[in-house]
This record gives sequence, C-alpha cells and structure tokens, in this order.
Amino acid sequence: MKAQVLRKIARIEENPLELLNLPIPQPSYKQILIKVSTCGICHTELDEIEGRIQPKLPIILGHQVVGRVVKLGYNVSKFKLGDRVGVAWIYSACGECYQCKRGYENLCKYFQGTGCDANGGYAEYMVISEDFAYPIPEGFNDLEAAPLLCAGAIGYRALKLTEMKDGEIIAFYGYGASAHIVHQIVKYKFPNSKVYVFTKRKGDASSELAKKFGADWVGETGDTPPEKFHRAIDTTPVGIPVREALRNLEDGGRLVMNLIRKEEKIPELDYTLHLWGEKEIKTVKNITRRDVQEFLSLAAEIPIKPEVKEFKLEEANQALISLKQGKYKGAGVLKIE
Repeated sequence: MKAQVLRKIARIEENPLELLNLPIPQPSYKQILIKVSTCGICHTELDEIEGRIQPKLPIILGHQVVGRVVKLGYNVSKFKLGDRVGVAWIYSACGECYQCKRGYENLCKYFQGTGCDANGGYAEYMVISEDFAYPIPEGFNDLEAAPLLCAGAIGYRALKLTEMKDGEIIAFYGYGASAHIVHQIVKYKFPNSKVYVFTKRKGDASSELAKKFGADWVGETGDTPPEKFHRAIDTTPVGIPVREALRNLEDGGRLVMNLIRKEEKIPELDYTLHLWGEKEIKTVKNITRRDVQEFLSLAAEIPIKPEVKEFKLEEANQALISLKQGKYKGAGVLKIE
C-alpha cells in the first residue's frame, strides 16, 4: 500500500513526509482492516511533524479517517465487510484506570492517539479496534465526513466545556476547520446567541468564511468587539489570543482552549485586566468515544456542512504547508482513492 510516513522531526517546509510502499497491515483480535477513502488534515499533524508533540517514529499520520471495512480480525461483532466507518483521534484507552472508569478516557495515562502512537490514515489501509471505530451517518460523502471526526468532534467537546447557554455571546479566536463546524452547532442549539469571530487579518480567507456562515461580527485579533462575550473558544497556535480573549471576556465567563500545543508562549497576563472577575480558563485534552458518537448524531440532525479543500495523498506535505500558511478556507482533506 501507499502511505505517507514521517521518519524524523523536521519543519514541514522541508517536506518530511515520504511516500512509501508498505505491506498492508493485518487485523488481529477484535480489529478491522479499513480501506481508506479520505483522511482529514489537522494542525495536530504539524505539531507532530515539527516536534511540539512527540510521535512514535516512524509513523503514518492522520486521525480523521473514513473508509470501508475490507477484512475482519477474529471475534469482531460490531461491523461487517463493506461497512463505512470512521476513526478519530482516540485510537485506544485502557478502560481500567481511574479516569476511564469515571468516563474521562481522554485523560487516560495509557491513551493512544491515532497517527501519533499508532499508524493512522495517511495511507491506503489502516487497522483499528472495532471498539474505536464509528459508523458514518448517511448524508455525508467521504470528503465531508472526514473533518467531522476531529475538527467537529473535538470542537463539540470544546463547546460543551464552555457550558454555554442560549442568549449568551460566544467568540471564536481562529476560524478554521473546527470553528466553522462549531459555529453551525451554535446556530442550531443556541438560536438567540451571537457569534463573534477574531481572525489573523481583516479580509483573510478565515474572516470571509466566518461571514459566509453568518457571524454577527468579524474582527482581527486585538480588536475590541461591540460587547463583551460570555464564552470563547481559542483554536489558534499563537499566544496573544489567550490574553485578548480574557480582556474581552465578561465577568464569570469561560475561555476554552481547543488545541494540543501553542507554538509560542502566552504573553504575561495582568491579573486585574485579564483574570479578575471570576473568569475561567479550561483546556481540551484529547477526546472520548462518547464525544464522537454524540457529535456524529448531532451533525446528521443539523445537518453540518463542512467547507472542504481536497488534496491528493501525494500532496500531503504541500497540504500541510498550506494549512500552516492559512492558504485555504475550512478543512483540508486527503482523498486517498
């Protein structure tokens, strides 16, 4: 099979992913073999490639995987040949520790990330436990379904963590694959709420996408919005949006940081200006299977319509460079077939 393999940590501009021919993996106990159709592109892949997260090397990246079951390992009961399934960031968790038993398998110390600790979907085939694969709802084609499995599902977890209520104002710092999906959830679940969006530059691709999806106000990071907001989600790799979100946050509000690593330090905070007033900061770490299952059902109910930019598997390096440079709107997806 063809696969994009990362063998060393490097800047993405060095084109470190190597397109190789590898043996097709074989499913074992309770595993399924998936013929991959599409795989979403995520900023987490940049973190892995450039060393802000340490992946197990060599590794096949990719954790927003859509494909068909083509082979069953022994004792598989949840899927049959030909089923369309998805794979998300959570590749496995132990199921036995304190965190798993209380429903927080995302915090399991044995948590394995797809495409980080185990091979993922930047390839023609991959294996996964049947317990960590999900049926894809009808109504989404394979390109549309891929970003639902991370950008959408982890965005959904971030929105839950804001504890938002209808009528409150929410702000998005950064408006890419995740935020443009979460925006659609907000419009559906909180019809009386306003959405403010902060992007890197006025008139850039992200701000135009925010306007397309009906943001109530769009500005640049550093601007002061028409009103203070009650909830905020930061998906950016830079530090300044944290300080800016806290400056514009209403007393008693909450900022949720929906990312794994910042590429730069968060600037110094002034207690009175940025934190005083019972403001809260909460981070998102990984995802649970329940998050994915709940979100896929909700996405079909709304229905979510992701904005997708298609790339070929052979273009994975360039696709990630384009993501880093903010050259496209919405979610990037590799089409494998």
